Amino acid sequence: MPEEVLFETERRMDRSDVAAYFRTVAEKLESGGDLTLSAGDQSVTLAPPAQPTFEVKAERETPSSGGPGELSVEFELEWDEDGGQGGETDASLDIQ
Repeated sequence: MPEEVLFETERRMDRSDVAAYFRTVAEKLESGGDLTLSAGDQSVTLAPPAQPTFEVKAERETPSSGGPGELSVEFELEWDEDGGQGGETDASLDIQ
């Protein structure tokens, strides 16, 4: 399925600032509120359903030049625009 990027921003931040963003997202999810993302002239408002699919992925990118690689952890909420259910696995997630 083709992907259309509705919003994207990237910048280096202190871990405590990243945690503050996660707390805001967590509060919006708990309250059932919409998520509005804005940076510069970009803005998008999304309404996650009561049970979105939650994906966590840890990756290592190895450069072809032999230099240092890059590690990342991605947290993704996903849902069908029509309100249908997305794909799921039976494994439970534990974050420590």
